[in-house]
Amino acid sequence: MDAALSYLTGRMRTVREVEDKLDDLQYGEGDILAVVDRLKELNLLNDEEYAREFVRSRLATKPMSRQKLYLDLRAHKLPEELIESALNELPKETEADNAMEVAKKFWRQMSALEEPIRRERVLRRLTSRGFSTEASLAAIRAVAEEED
Repeated sequence: MDAALSYLTGRMRTVREVEDKLDDLQYGEGDILAVVDRLKELNLLNDEEYAREFVRSRLATKPMSRQKLYLDLRAHKLPEELIESALNELPKETEADNAMEVAKKFWRQMSALEEPIRRERVLRRLTSRGFSTEASLAAIRAVAEEED
């Protein structure tokens, strides 16, 4: 239990992360299950809350697409239904708003570039954050029109 509590001290973790950590520390399967069950009882381990908080904190620090959030949550080995639940809590307009915010930021940063190159590089930045080409192009068009 001490090893699990120590692992939880730095930040929230998923059930799978705690199980993997305890397994790496050579704890037996029975011990791992007992510790995980106890941590859940104490509400120190809650994958549903983890997924919601992960989405909230990521969007507060760095706007990104639902697709990128989905991939990041999958990397934490969360169950599919919890990922979908956390993402479904986002308002529908979040995707377009986030694409606009990212487009504005990089549009300003790349103001010294010629228009076609500027558009291409902003598009690359948007797609690297998981925004679809369609959403990215719409955001770029809107930002370019605002500037004119």
